[in-house]
Amino acid sequence: MDYLSLIKQPIEKDLNDFIELFNQSLTYEDGLLSNVLSHIRQRGGKRMRPILMLLTAKNYGGVSNVTQYSAVGLELLHTASLVHDDVVDESEERRGQASVNATYNNKVAVLVGDYILSTALLKVAQTGNQRIIEYLAELGRTLAAGEILQLSNIQNQEISEEVYYQVIKQKTAALFEACAAIGSMSAGASDEEVQKARQFGQNLGIMFQIRDDIFDYYDSKEIGKPTGNDMTEGKLTLPVIYALNNSNYESMQTLAKKVKAGTINPDEIAVLVEFTKQHGGIEYAEKRMVEFSQLCMDYIESSVKEKTVKDALTAYVDYVIQRKL
Repeated sequence: MDYLSLIKQPIEKDLNDFIELFNQSLTYEDGLLSNVLSHIRQRGGKRMRPILMLLTAKNYGGVSNVTQYSAVGLELLHTASLVHDDVVDESEERRGQASVNATYNNKVAVLVGDYILSTALLKVAQTGNQRIIEYLAELGRTLAAGEILQLSNIQNQEISEEVYYQVIKQKTAALFEACAAIGSMSAGASDEEVQKARQFGQNLGIMFQIRDDIFDYYDSKEIGKPTGNDMTEGKLTLPVIYALNNSNYESMQTLAKKVKAGTINPDEIAVLVEFTKQHGGIEYAEKRMVEFSQLCMDYIESSVKEKTVKDALTAYVDYVIQRKL
């Protein structure tokens, strides 16, 4: 059995119910809004975040309507943030598909992102759970703060691994953390159990982002972005940060500054990518992933009792490390 089938096995019906509810939430009767929402629905994706929430809820008692509305609310919030991020980053693609701003324009993308965000708040309000509502609202603030931190870091000449983790803890990791925390809350877990689940989600999210960052050093049409795309956007990620901080090449430091200044050209990016590969950047990032995966496995061994859920979450961790896109 492949990873994804094993991951979905304990919550297959729950996941189908989620997808139906999510698609209903991204549906409008007619006009331009209907067309844009249909465009966004076509992305689909593997639903890794809602799957995590459903599995966490199942671990602590079971998936309920509260879990489902929470999962839809969180995934809608994430979707809205991606639509807005593509405007900020001037991205033309998202998961191999033309972005909303590229297909329509920035005005449409911002307004549709606002519509989806409002729908997220409506869905999470249907949980009737004040704690979950507050958590999701705080998540929205965290994601926005993370995006602003990333933008301000582009202007920061310091090349810091610490700042790298600060950014991803407020972006990708915050989403995974919220899935695990809210999933456990929706099933009535204790405060201690919620905190453990929350830390598990954060570690999983950090792993997920590191794997995404490694992808940027290899060309793949499946990933939906060209090699060095992060550098084009002014971002220095973990592999190149390690290579720069553990070697003494002034020419590469100069190129890194050009990344941050937004003045680097494709040929120079190719040089910096190759330098990263030759100076242990990829190996270091993979090592850090393994360290975070061990923390995840410690949680699974100590806090997950049901075998099917334990097997699914173990496969989830393995999949994050091994995935190809």
